[in-house]
Amino acid sequence: MRWNGQRIGDVDASALPGLDRLDGLVRTVTTPEFAGLTFHEVAAKSALNHVPGPSSMPFDWTVNPYRGCSHACVYCFARGTHEYLELDAGRDFDSQIVVKVNIADVLRRELAKPGWQREHVALGTNTDPYQRAEGRYRLMPGIIDALADSGTPFSVLTKGTLLRRDLPQLAARRADVDISLAMSIAVHDDALQRAIEPGTPTARARLDTVRAAADLGFRVQVFLMPIIPHLSDSVEALDEALTRIRAAGAHRVVYGSMHLRPGVKPWFFQWLARERPDLVAAYRGLYPGASVEAPKGYRTWLAQRMRPLLRAHSLAGSAEEDQPPRTRSHPKATPRVVETARKTAPTLF
Repeated sequence: MRWNGQRIGDVDASALPGLDRLDGLVRTVTTPEFAGLTFHEVAAKSALNHVPGPSSMPFDWTVNPYRGCSHACVYCFARGTHEYLELDAGRDFDSQIVVKVNIADVLRRELAKPGWQREHVALGTNTDPYQRAEGRYRLMPGIIDALADSGTPFSVLTKGTLLRRDLPQLAARRADVDISLAMSIAVHDDALQRAIEPGTPTARARLDTVRAAADLGFRVQVFLMPIIPHLSDSVEALDEALTRIRAAGAHRVVYGSMHLRPGVKPWFFQWLARERPDLVAAYRGLYPGASVEAPKGYRTWLAQRMRPLLRAHSLAGSAEEDQPPRTRSHPKATPRVVETARKTAPTLF
């Protein structure tokens, strides 16, 4: 095991470029139990992130205990956030993980401020709170208790089966606050999942986690997204996915087509050229130039394909773009709380 930067404020000369921008860098850790991953432990100054201004997001507040994600999903929209640290949006995002080791204590202090209005807080909006690092650092139990103790409702979105570890705690805290759980399962074909989401648990393991949560009384949503053009959007693939989701006891499905933001697009196209060169031309047509979303025609076509399948499986569901957006910030939050959170809002860190 290698330990660097033992004191808060030390600059680790062997750390990757840009890490000196992380206020409160405590140490950099590699360990055989997590081969291929480097953890950069930081003492965070804030935990609550406010999503400023009008937004298409259905939430105002987020908490992100990690930055970077070992799930290594090729299409992950959050990859570009690593470039702020002079790390690349490709391999570094998958392997250089920033860990806010004190986040539960900081969150508890912020939630205790008089101006906090107990607004909904979303977990898992940027990088996954139940990625592999959570098995080492166990940050989520403290976050769950901090939110529940303050009377703050919250939601968790994850691809991680580590969620099962905390299901008893989450079930117990429902007596105190409203808690919503969602599992992201984009790919139900095992070979494609291993290729495009190499660090994630299998679809079967995630569906088993949905079942475990449903058996405890949670009305679990499954995010069937991104649906990947020409790879997971056939009637057969979608029908199989919905069959399995229904059998797992999910309450609702949210689906959506793939977004390719600027930090993500080059990495995805490298993967596509290596794994499916026959599709490169088709993807250049779907995502030309600086375009981020699949064209409106494709999204309409996808909705027309999904709606009858959802009805056939007796599943409630909607497209991501049909989710109710947040159209205003909350004026009751004190300027001090909002300003503290905004310092990190541009990257939802």
